[in-house]
Amino acid sequence: MDNNDLLIRLRYALDIKNKDMVEIFKLGGIDLSKDEVLKVLTKTPESDEEDDDSIWVDHEDHEDYIKAEDSLFESFLNGFIIFKRGRQEPKPGQPEVPSLTNERSNNLLLKKVKIALQLNSEDMLAIWDLAGVTVTKGELGALLRKVGHKNYKECGDRYARNFLKGLAIKYRK
Repeated sequence: MDNNDLLIRLRYALDIKNKDMVEIFKLGGIDLSKDEVLKVLTKTPESDEEDDDSIWVDHEDHEDYIKAEDSLFESFLNGFIIFKRGRQEPKPGQPEVPSLTNERSNNLLLKKVKIALQLNSEDMLAIWDLAGVTVTKGELGALLRKVGHKNYKECGDRYARNFLKGLAIKYRK
């Protein structure tokens, strides 16, 4: 799954409206219009066809597609945290805008959504359980570790997809 797929699925799972998407991007430091947001939320022919749900926004003209680079994706997630929890005043000596990491998108998604929705480990395990996937506390700890830690584990597309599926089940009732 690419970053566009992750954004599309997250938007669907949490039922985020277009105007809220624009606001979230703005909070993350990216100025996009509503039309540009829709171009980011476009399913392309190259997108993952394995899990064909009705969550995709499908546009006719793919030449207007905007690829969500890692920096755009991470800025959105940072904006999502501010959108859900409010802006936190930086501590003395701390930069006002968080620096972008070089982390895999799936791991970053788990960490940032956990912060934004104020989920604890038990909540996250329950969300995967709703999607029919069993994740142990040890596996979750490895997915949430910092890159370079000896127990760090890359989050595969299956884990990310099922986490977003569980979020949809929980938040779209």
